Amino acid sequence: MDVRTLVSGRGLLESPRWHGDRLYFSDWSSGEVLAVDMSGSCETVARVASLPLCTAWLPDGRMLIVSSSDGLLLRREADGSLVTHAELGRPGWNDIVVDGRGNAYVNGAGSNPMTGEEFRPGAVHLATADGRVREVADDIAFPNGMAVTPDNATLIVADSYRNALIAFDIADDGTLSGRRIWAALDGGVPDGICLDAEGAVWYADVPNKRCVRVAEGGAVLRTVELDRGGFACALGGPQGTDLFVATAQWQGMNASEMVAAGSGQVLVVPVDVPQAGWP
Repeated sequence: MDVRTLVSGRGLLESPRWHGDRLYFSDWSSGEVLAVDMSGSCETVARVASLPLCTAWLPDGRMLIVSSSDGLLLRREADGSLVTHAELGRPGWNDIVVDGRGNAYVNGAGSNPMTGEEFRPGAVHLATADGRVREVADDIAFPNGMAVTPDNATLIVADSYRNALIAFDIADDGTLSGRRIWAALDGGVPDGICLDAEGAVWYADVPNKRCVRVAEGGAVLRTVELDRGGFACALGGPQGTDLFVATAQWQGMNASEMVAAGSGQVLVVPVDVPQAGWP
């Protein structure tokens, strides 16, 4: 299998997103959002002291950044400045995806697993283009990666604790309904996810050290084995057929450092089916 290391020596890497002609990703350990081209040339494009630190793009090309600790959704303007796009209202936010209408879906856990807080399930909130925020889905044990289908009709959410991908129908106003199990993963622990043009989902898996392509219903179509935890994945590259996987050596939720210092990598794996939908 042809696997290439594009970035190495980083911390806890997450939120890979192909945009324009570069891959953007977050280093949660350093509080940086970075962009790297296919040659490995890397640039820091934003600094936000937040863990988690996830990103998405509005249809007009401006980046949104989840500042979890502040309970804010930030927007990066053309000059690089960061302004408040929406007030999320509390800390503890995780992943984000923006659909083709400019609606931002942001999820978060219901409790903090790093402090031993009593477990409560998490939820998904919608931040509309005008900055209004409301809850649109609840009872997701631990919400992680999200993706929206190319027709803006379906939101897929990774529920890590329930080993499943959950799907919702999206109404024109962004409301979610029709909750269902899109795929039961038979022990898979989905973190970041992405969609391809055949309607399959790739999910990264930290404890099982792999990245897996599954069809709706759960059939496994391909597995990429890793030597460390897979935190998130994205399709992109010049033809849309490069799978980027953010990896690091996981040390545990309660460890002083959740990943081993310097173990964060971005890997590139060629695939046959290109990217589709969002992110």
